[in-house]
Amino acid sequence: MSPPRWRGALTAGIQFFLTLGILVANLINYATARLSWGWRLSLGLAGAPAAVIFLGALFLTDTPSSLVMRGRAERARAALVRVRGPGADVDVELKEIARCVDAARQSEDGAFRRMATRHDYRPYLVFAVAVPVFTQLTGVIVLSFFSPLVFRTVGFGSNAALMGAVILGAVNLGSLLLSMPVIDRYGRKVLFMVGGVQMMICQVAIAWIMGAKLGTSGEATMARPYAVAVLVLTCLHSAGFGWSWGPLCWVVPSEIFPVDIRSLGQALNVSISLGLAFVQTQSFLAMLCRFKYATFAYYAAWVAVMTVFIVVFLPETKGVPLESMGMVWAKHWYWKRFVQDKAKAGVALT
Repeated sequence: MSPPRWRGALTAGIQFFLTLGILVANLINYATARLSWGWRLSLGLAGAPAAVIFLGALFLTDTPSSLVMRGRAERARAALVRVRGPGADVDVELKEIARCVDAARQSEDGAFRRMATRHDYRPYLVFAVAVPVFTQLTGVIVLSFFSPLVFRTVGFGSNAALMGAVILGAVNLGSLLLSMPVIDRYGRKVLFMVGGVQMMICQVAIAWIMGAKLGTSGEATMARPYAVAVLVLTCLHSAGFGWSWGPLCWVVPSEIFPVDIRSLGQALNVSISLGLAFVQTQSFLAMLCRFKYATFAYYAAWVAVMTVFIVVFLPETKGVPLESMGMVWAKHWYWKRFVQDKAKAGVALT
């Protein structure tokens, strides 16, 4: 529903509010840590945003493409007028949406079968899996969950470790604010590359400091300057994620999928991401106990792999209307072998 020129910034708002929620949760945890019943308050307050989500959903309109697919053209036009403004000419956009929906209906295959088996849908299947997998393998999710434990490991006290988690969340939120004005100006790939290099350097530096000062036993004591350095590097790593993979893991999947598999593509993206988040939160402590500092080198290696993957295989999608996205894949040096001609890219895929 977002206009192409603002789509990146508006979609990045998803990650912004997720990060804001994490920061607020960390602040609540820090404030209630001294209370014997504080954990009950922390858990109970999660009901407040749930109530806001429920009430807000009552005022949402369906997307125009969804309404057109269900044969409700007039409601689709009303939805477009609502989000574009009363004076906007929405007829051209509505016709383009209807054309794309009609093209999608020509196939008798369901969305899942289409994505899994059709040759010309191969790029979408790859990115529906690769983006959430790589996002989780940055290590940011588990670091945000277990940052108090990591900070205690390097020598901070309990309260200081909780405050370190608050600082980490604030840095992530600030980096997201920086990314939102530039995500539609400089494009997606530039932010992916800058953030990837930054995260990789920080992870390698953390691994080096912890390996040199704690060793493989983890029983040595780290001097305060080195502990502070780990905190700073963790914040820089989180900032690199905040202005690259953090918002872009929502932006890229939201704009690359054609209308007939858009819901499926987003569902795969979120499901894989949450599934891997569960696996990682269950395995991170075991990894940290077993591999010690090499855990951070492990994540650094994955960041290097995924940065190269993005540079080589992701076409730039900045400012491209969703209905014209197929042309981007048709011009890419690798994916054009799956999307043979422009007519197919412009009609069948969108």
